[in-house]
Amino acid sequence: MAGLTVTPHTQGAIIGGKEVGAARADAAMLCVTDPEDGREVGLVPACTEEDADAALAAAETAAAGVRAMPAHARAELLAGVAADLAADAEAFAELIATEGIKTIREARREVARAVETLRLSAAACKAPLGEVIAFDQAPHGVGRSGHVLRVPVGPVLAITPFNDPLNLVAHKVGPAIAAGNPVILLPHEATPLTALRLAALFLGRGGGAMFQVVTGRGRDIGDQLVASPVIRMVSFTGGAEVGAHVLRTAGLKRVALELGGICPTIIAADADLDRAVAACVSGAFWAAGQNCLHVQRVIVEAPVFDAVRDRMVVATAALKTGPKRLPTTDMGCLISDAAAEATDQLVAHAMAAGARRLAGGDRRGTCYPPTLLEAPGAPLIGREVFAPVTELICATDFDDALRLANDPQSGLQAGVFTGSLDRARHAVDRLNTGAVMVNDSSDFRIDAMPFGGVGASGLGREGIASAVASMSELKLACFA
Repeated sequence: MAGLTVTPHTQGAIIGGKEVGAARADAAMLCVTDPEDGREVGLVPACTEEDADAALAAAETAAAGVRAMPAHARAELLAGVAADLAADAEAFAELIATEGIKTIREARREVARAVETLRLSAAACKAPLGEVIAFDQAPHGVGRSGHVLRVPVGPVLAITPFNDPLNLVAHKVGPAIAAGNPVILLPHEATPLTALRLAALFLGRGGGAMFQVVTGRGRDIGDQLVASPVIRMVSFTGGAEVGAHVLRTAGLKRVALELGGICPTIIAADADLDRAVAACVSGAFWAAGQNCLHVQRVIVEAPVFDAVRDRMVVATAALKTGPKRLPTTDMGCLISDAAAEATDQLVAHAMAAGARRLAGGDRRGTCYPPTLLEAPGAPLIGREVFAPVTELICATDFDDALRLANDPQSGLQAGVFTGSLDRARHAVDRLNTGAVMVNDSSDFRIDAMPFGGVGASGLGREGIASAVASMSELKLACFA
C-alpha cells in the first residue's frame, strides 16, 4: 500500500445526470491535494451561479419522478449502489486516504459503514410510514375514518464536511432518496472526489438527476443553494458558525444541523480502567481528532486519576503516526497547514494557562502528534478542538465530574464508565447531551441510531429512520 500511486485526474460536477465542467480552463477549476504532502490528486470545477441554477432546475424537474418512484424501486436502487460500493471498497478507501485525513485502515472502516448506511436506507424504503387516526375520539368525528401519510418534503440540499467524505454523504443521500426526494450535494471543497465517485455509482444504476454533486467553494454558491425556494430542506454537517449562517439564510424550509461540540467522557472510581482507557484513547485520536465525537475531555474521579493518567500516557505514546496509506499507521494528518498551526497555538495557550503536556510534541507540517494535556481542576480549552488534543481533568467526586462534563458547548454526546447501574442512570439523567454512552466513550455510534445534539450542537437528528422522518411531511386523509 505504501507504493500506491494515485494519478491526478479531472472530474466534472454531476448536474442533471451528466458530468459538467471537466473541460473548463484551469482558472475555473479547484485543485484537490493530499493534505499529507500537498501533491495534486485531482481537479474539479469551481461551480458557478449558473451551475447552481442548473442543478436547482434539474432537482425541481426530478422531484415529481422521484416522488412517484415505487418504494421497491427506490429500495432496489439503494441496495444496488450499496452492492456496487462494497465491490469497489478498496478503491474508495484508497481515495478517502488520499484526498482526506484518514489512514487506510480508518478509510476501509468508513467504506464498510457507508455500505451499511445505504443498506439501512434501502430497508427504510419499505418501513411502515403513517398511522390510523381514531376520529371517533371526538363526538363530531363519529362516522369518519382516516390516516396520516408521510410524503416527500421535496428537493434536499446536503452540505458535508471533509472528515467523513463518504459515510456522511451516505447519511444524507440515502434517507433523502428513501423518503422520495432528489438531492443536491455540496461536498467540502477539500474532499469532493469521493462524493463524485459515489454519484457515479448512482448514475450507473439509472439515478439520473436524483443525486447531483455541485463542487466548489461554499462561499461562492452556498448561499444561493441554501436560500433557493426550490430547496425544501437543508441538511448541514459542519462548524457552529457556518451552521448558524445556514439557519439564517435558509428561510421557511426545514433545516437539520449537526454542529459537533466538546464531547466529554467520565471515568468513575469503580470503572474498568483498562477498558475505559482503551476506548478514550481510540476516541481521542481516531481520524487525528477530526471527528465531531472526538473525546476532547476525559474527566476522572480523584481516587483513580493517577492510574488513569499513567495508562493514558502509555497508550497515547504507543500510537504510530506516519504515512496514511501504510497499514501500520494509527493516525494520519490534519486537513491543512492552517489547521495544524491553529492547533499548535491552542496547545501553547493552554500550557501558558497552566496545562501540563503529558504526551505529544512538535508538529511536522500537517502531521500533529497525539497530544494529551493535564488540566489543573477545570478545562482550559473552551471550544471544540478538531485535532488530536485531549484534556485530562481530575474531578473530586462523581457529581463534580458530571458538573465538569455539562459544559455549554458539550451537547452532542458523552460517555461514562462505571460499574454502578445507579450511577449510570444518574449520569443519563444529568448529562445535557443528545446521547450518553454507558461504558463506552463519546465516540461510539452505529449508523441506525438517532444522532444529534442539543443546544449549540445542532438541530434535529440523523440516523436512517430519524432522517427519513425529517425528510418527509405529514399528510392527513379524512373520509366522511
